[in-house]
Amino acid sequence: MTLPPPPPTDATAPTAPPTPPVALSELLAREELGLRRIAGPADAELLWVHTSEMADPYPYLLGGELLLTAGVLLTDPDHYVSRLVEAGASALGFGVRPVHEAVPRGLVEACDRQGLPLLEVGPQTPFTAIARAVWRLMAEARHRELRRVTRAQQA
Repeated sequence: MTLPPPPPTDATAPTAPPTPPVALSELLAREELGLRRIAGPADAELLWVHTSEMADPYPYLLGGELLLTAGVLLTDPDHYVSRLVEAGASALGFGVRPVHEAVPRGLVEACDRQGLPLLEVGPQTPFTAIARAVWRLMAEARHRELRRVTRAQQA
């Protein structure tokens, strides 16, 4: 099997959004989303949100993503997680139902082994609600940063 080429690394490739990163813990604190970290470390920082049902989303990741999936094409959790880690993804959100009744045990184990935070996304939480929450957290962080810079300039 031939793997796709890695993401671009030239000077024109985007490396980070124009906002500060969002701590995964801030997203998990949003009780209305009902997210639950079930594997991996708790201290990740999120730069983007991306949804994919590809068997290997590596070519389409920039690094820093919270990748959301329902696992439609998940056949080899170890390979899948290793490719996400290699691409620099920050965390994986796995939506349960209608494809899987629960997060596959092999995925939980692979995320723990490879140090990728894994979130369980309940069936009541649309992926768009998670993306909206991340964008709001980013906007709040950007606003705080702009206020800090403004105060520093005024001083």
